[in-house]
Amino acid sequence: MNSLLYISTVLIWGSTWLAIAWQVGEVAVPVSVFYRFIMAALVLLIGLMLWRRRQPLSGQDHLFCVLQGSCVFGLNFYCFYLAAGVLPSGLIAILFSMSTLFNAFNGYLFFRTPVPRVFYPALVLGLLGMAMVFWQDLVAVQATWTLAGAIGLSLLGTFGFSLGNMVSVRHQRRGLQISTTNAFAMLYGALLLGSIALLQGASFTLPAEPRYLGALIYLAVIGSVGGFGAYFMLVGRIGAGKAAYATVLFPLVALALSTVFEGYQWRADALTGLVMILSGNLLMFNAHKVVWRWLKPERRLIDGPEVRHGGNTERKI
Repeated sequence: MNSLLYISTVLIWGSTWLAIAWQVGEVAVPVSVFYRFIMAALVLLIGLMLWRRRQPLSGQDHLFCVLQGSCVFGLNFYCFYLAAGVLPSGLIAILFSMSTLFNAFNGYLFFRTPVPRVFYPALVLGLLGMAMVFWQDLVAVQATWTLAGAIGLSLLGTFGFSLGNMVSVRHQRRGLQISTTNAFAMLYGALLLGSIALLQGASFTLPAEPRYLGALIYLAVIGSVGGFGAYFMLVGRIGAGKAAYATVLFPLVALALSTVFEGYQWRADALTGLVMILSGNLLMFNAHKVVWRWLKPERRLIDGPEVRHGGNTERKI
């Protein structure tokens, strides 16, 4: 079962980036994001009500769901969809995989979670890897500003996703169900993007193009409900640390699909940069093990050796 959930998460998340690229074009970006998450929210909320699993939330909890929805299911995807008009979907997936670095930074900023020492070499690997992936395109003067803007939007969207993760940490510390908070966060994120679309005067009419409609249904049901559901089930079964390796592997799926369907051309420097970025992510995923090894000797010095008296255990200070 764990293997099935893991493979499902990698394949679903890896394939959503191509589906996003297929939605870019005729329909305004906020309209596409609105339809995606309003459909996903309704599927989740109806399912929770049918199975009587919806958890009551306080007014304050709903406000945090608004914040989470804006960061994870709203403005960040606004950025990703805009970037998808310029960058191949696989490259956006690579940039998104750097969310682990943003998580480490935001974890310290909001919860004072210690930043492991491996954060710094991982950051260097990530930045150098990004430079190698995009260098040849950036030095082409005619494409520099457009490409740089798309890269910036992708990183901004990734940072927003990381901020939403911090809100999710808050939810879990309060004992709130992930399915309930995700459902309302998706709803609020969709309503925010719908409001932006109204302010822009965008049309909510969807094209009859099968590829667009197929991508929309796939993103709403499989990508949003199924993908997040499989991931959080995996977290519950094997833990967040092991489940997080999915974010290392799904860019490979996205790049493979981009190569086949978008004609992405591989170069040696881009491949080297990809390896560097993924290596930085692997460092971050093993950070908890490294930190524990550093802390164990320190704990022995602080707590002192254990001394047993009969059935009791004491520590000398």
